[in-house]
Amino acid sequence: MKKILMAALMMGATLSTQAQNEWFKNVKFSGYGMVQYQASDQDAKESNGFNLRLVRMALEGRAHEDFYWKAQMQINGNTYDPDNTAKTDIRLVDLFGEWQKYEFFKVKAGQFKRPFTFENPMHPITQGFMSYSQNVSKLAGFSDRCGGNASNGRDIGVQIQGDFLKNAEGRNLLHYQIGAFNGEGINQKDKDNRKDIIGGMWVMPIKGMRIGAFGWTGSQNVKNTAGTLVRMEKNRYAFSGEYVQNDWTFRTEYIHSQGWNATQTSDKADGIYALCIAPIQKNKMHVKARYDLYREANSWNGFINDANQFVGGAKTMYEIGADYLFTKNLQINLEYARVNDRTINSDKHSYNMVDVELDFRF
Repeated sequence: MKKILMAALMMGATLSTQAQNEWFKNVKFSGYGMVQYQASDQDAKESNGFNLRLVRMALEGRAHEDFYWKAQMQINGNTYDPDNTAKTDIRLVDLFGEWQKYEFFKVKAGQFKRPFTFENPMHPITQGFMSYSQNVSKLAGFSDRCGGNASNGRDIGVQIQGDFLKNAEGRNLLHYQIGAFNGEGINQKDKDNRKDIIGGMWVMPIKGMRIGAFGWTGSQNVKNTAGTLVRMEKNRYAFSGEYVQNDWTFRTEYIHSQGWNATQTSDKADGIYALCIAPIQKNKMHVKARYDLYREANSWNGFINDANQFVGGAKTMYEIGADYLFTKNLQINLEYARVNDRTINSDKHSYNMVDVELDFRF
């Protein structure tokens, strides 16, 4: 064993000595952490506690000036197995390379964010609230309504994208992106041999503004409530708008989905959010508000279907909050949400939530 270890160390030292090549130029190590306290007074499900929302560590660099690569790991605290046993979840979330020779035509391959919605590819801290919006979480591949493993909005595939049509100021006015993916989420082979096709395009008429549309068609094999493996179709579209300027942020997105969910109770779902983040002190302190609606069955109120199953209605969150940046790498966030949840079969739909987070980058 010692000989094997010594040989490995010698090989590593040799490789390190030879690493003065293009692959190891400008390598950057970075990461961030999000520590969370959350409390809820939901009827019969009151809760409060601290949580490690997530920790991520990444390596990125360039093989040469035209090729960018990135690898990123994630650690979550307080996750649970199906038997409710607490565990720590460690996963590879990103591993990709992108050829970037031309601004109007870039090619990315590996595991990375799906090209669907504005919010999905955003950094969790920059996104601005205690979680991604409900429609993005359910319909962009985080905890997807069709089932499958939680995938942080990512999949394995290949994508082309680019920016073009510069104006007199040299700013591009159009962006496009389209890719083919397994459709199974992160760290998974394709189980049905059919690829998800996802793409979008947006215009940037003035500085800081984006207006876009996205489409997604595909499928995946998941187990239903009877434990049978079934193919879930996914046909989705989204309309998005955003304006970010002078430390102000306005963003809204509507997503519609057609295709049965894992419980086979509803064929359609949709959701919309609208948010504003306003500076009190530029780049230092902000106040914020978000309206966040998701309808699992494309319906406002829950109902009993033909199979005598309860199908949930709309879940609406009215959120207000504030953040303070001690430095550009350390901030604290406070948020209050009033929730009206008609996805539960109860007469008591409304409850309150409080979320406090300490976020840091390194």
